[in-house]
Amino acid sequence: MAEFFSILGDANRWRILSALADGEMRVSDLAQVVAMGESAVSHQLRTLRSARLVSYRKEGRNVIYRLKDHHIFNLYRDASEHLDEPEDDHRH
Repeated sequence: MAEFFSILGDANRWRILSALADGEMRVSDLAQVVAMGESAVSHQLRTLRSARLVSYRKEGRNVIYRLKDHHIFNLYRDASEHLDEPEDDHRH
């Protein structure tokens, strides 16, 4: 589990997951959205694929990436919502 979360700890990979949370994308579109080169995005996608965070399908010559499943979407959504919450000074 520590290895899984260390993969999520990379800002570039998190930006890619964030983009994919909005829907499927090709590598070239992802590269534009996250302001990275296509080869860098492809490298990060390989890491994310090996961790079973993203999957892909081929559509002709295009490779379309998406979040692996609803668990990954929920993990992304819950983490984002948690980070957007105001700090609470009350400790329980």
